[in-house]
Amino acid sequence: MKVIAVLNQKGGSGKTTISTNLARALQLPDMNVLLIDSDRQGSASDWGAARENQPVPVVAISRPTIERDIKAISNKKDYTVIDGTPLLQDMAVSAIKAADLILIPVQPSPYDLWSASDLVDLVKQRIEITEGKLKVAFVISRAIRGTKISNDVIDVLSGYNLPVLKSRTHQRVIYPVSAARGETVFDENPSCDAAMEVGEIADEVIDILRD
Repeated sequence: MKVIAVLNQKGGSGKTTISTNLARALQLPDMNVLLIDSDRQGSASDWGAARENQPVPVVAISRPTIERDIKAISNKKDYTVIDGTPLLQDMAVSAIKAADLILIPVQPSPYDLWSASDLVDLVKQRIEITEGKLKVAFVISRAIRGTKISNDVIDVLSGYNLPVLKSRTHQRVIYPVSAARGETVFDENPSCDAAMEVGEIADEVIDILRD
């Protein structure tokens, strides 16, 4: 079982959108996937409850004991995706300890780029403790095509000395529309551009975890 934590201590970074869609993308090739909602706002839990017969099981953990609790609830899962919480450092540390891979979504905004620094410090400490076993990557979220900052963000992120996924999500109406129904872009339209970009993120995630 591999654990992917989607973390950013700034709200509105696209964390839950990536978590829910990534969980569904990993599930579709007949994989057993669990989504953990560790955000006390409960956005992923609300998403899961919005759809009858939700195919992606969602479990809420609101205590900083994720690394211990996950062993009991993720039995026989191929992947567990953690939708992280903003601001609460103890919860972030717990998710970091539980993870094999941490994805840090950042919007192409200077505020998102600046806010990532504290999380990067926590992550790098964990990388050192695990002797490099923990994998980490930035994923650009809600990019807007044709804007200069969307293209320049990779140069800025390079200053953190962590990899950046080649794939990214873009600002698309289909993300909130599908989320409101407790669905993902794959359920709304499996051949749409959004499904293709999330599928590419999932492929990169799988490759990193295999490495």
